[in-house]
Amino acid sequence: MPNVPTASALPRRDQIRREAARLFAARGFLGVGVDEIGKAVGISGPGLYRHFAGKDAMLADLLIGISERLLEEGRRRAGGGDGPAAALDALIGGHVDFALNDRDLITLHDRELLNLKEEDRRTVRRLQRGYVELWVEVVRQAYPPLADPAAEPVARAAVHAVFGLINSTPHSLGSNPGQGERSGLQRDGMATLLHTLAHGAFAAAANAASTGGASTGAASAGSASTGSASAGV
Repeated sequence: MPNVPTASALPRRDQIRREAARLFAARGFLGVGVDEIGKAVGISGPGLYRHFAGKDAMLADLLIGISERLLEEGRRRAGGGDGPAAALDALIGGHVDFALNDRDLITLHDRELLNLKEEDRRTVRRLQRGYVELWVEVVRQAYPPLADPAAEPVARAAVHAVFGLINSTPHSLGSNPGQGERSGLQRDGMATLLHTLAHGAFAAAANAASTGGASTGAASAGSASTGSASAGV
């Protein structure tokens, strides 16, 4: 996925999105006012209403928008045409880029999904399920032991585990040592590490499936992960 443009290059609506995500992630959806978001982008609070109907609309736009983007980009990468292994590698690379470029959105999803209106929350869930199913299909193609019908819950659980691993970057990549955060790996080092760990997790799942080591409880693990609130994001 491409890097996020600088603030000066962003259209006003995208500036609002970025600043709203940053402020919501830092202080919580309920702790941020419209006037504060407006100040962050250099317009009055009421001026925001030319772009969004209100804070609820901003939150829905952010969380639905990233779910749509992940699914669309995932489909593009999975359809690259170079075989299942290359498709999985591309999926991992895309999700790693998302996690490193959009940490505020990961934090926002973890904390604020329940603040969405029910209809918007259902939309996010639907998009997430599509993204999960895309990954499960590609993983099972890339690792033949996981293609066995009995191994489907193992593949599904592994996909959710890898999402959790990659999405941990808001907690594992220090960005502000001046405010007490420990220095983390530089971006390229973290990207390489996450990529390697993701492949290792899928290889371990395939090995467990081929030896029967993951058969006990696999069905319940796969079922539980299907409804995970952090699916993909």
